[in-house]
Amino acid sequence: MKPLTEPKQSPQARTSAGPRLGRRARRTFLVVHVVAAAAWLGLTLGLLALGITAATTRGPAMTEAALRAMKLFADWLLLPLALLTLASGLVLALGTSWGLARYRWVCTKFWLTLGTTTATVFALRPGVNSAVAAVAAGQPLPDAGDVLFGPAVSLSAYVFMTVISVLKPWGPTRRGRRLRAAATARRPRRTVPAA
Repeated sequence: MKPLTEPKQSPQARTSAGPRLGRRARRTFLVVHVVAAAAWLGLTLGLLALGITAATTRGPAMTEAALRAMKLFADWLLLPLALLTLASGLVLALGTSWGLARYRWVCTKFWLTLGTTTATVFALRPGVNSAVAAVAAGQPLPDAGDVLFGPAVSLSAYVFMTVISVLKPWGPTRRGRRLRAAATARRPRRTVPAA
């Protein structure tokens, strides 16, 4: 397992990239980011379990209880955790030498986090709310996909983001290569004294 350290860069590359977080701030944001992301992943796993319960149980009381629990989690916990994960990730990307557009794995994580946060607001929460309203009105669960699809896709995305956070599988982006080349070109060349 690779440690969560920043890539090695020259002092010129560090200063040319903009302001950087100090060690204590970087560690604080890293802890916040990891805890928020882990909580988001765990909450999504719980939502999937509740969705499976709601979709497969025969009793209307159990279905309604599972859906009401999903609604409670989706309304009060899901969006704040998603936004905290997104914000802390942005601070880490912009405040460290990883950058937001320097490495492919960082870009991938950012866009997946933004996409899953948007899907939470516009797809998962409305789907859960409509399912709760239907079941509370005495109707059967209208579509099991409303309570299963969102958590299943989200869980897959979060597991994938966790894997690429640990493995850091892809190299720098085109922009990252340009910045690295520019930093290398600015670095003073060492001359070897003639013998």
